[in-house]
Amino acid sequence: VIDLAEDAGGNDAGPRPKKLLLVAAAGCTGLDVVEILKKMRIDIKGFNVQIESGMTDEYPKQYTDLKVVYEFEGKDLPKDKLERACQLSFDKYCGVLAMYKKAVPVSY
Repeated sequence: VIDLAEDAGGNDAGPRPKKLLLVAAAGCTGLDVVEILKKMRIDIKGFNVQIESGMTDEYPKQYTDLKVVYEFEGKDLPKDKLERACQLSFDKYCGVLAMYKKAVPVSY
């Protein structure tokens, strides 16, 4: 279910379409990073991806930029391998981020 907020005429029963675009980006890169770290035999205890974004003020409202924030939990995690996994997803594997990069600045 996709819906609008109540103040916009909806029932607030589901996410907004633009937010789902951010969820797709976070999910895509997040899955990449987890799989890459598994192949590197890095045992993470927790992992979170957040997407920070800017938005235009005028209609149609669009994202102006994205910043991917990766957060890891675990003991003695090798920072260089975490960085490498993020970089590989960001530069090579994540198709959703690749599409975004054609439209707006994307960083991590």
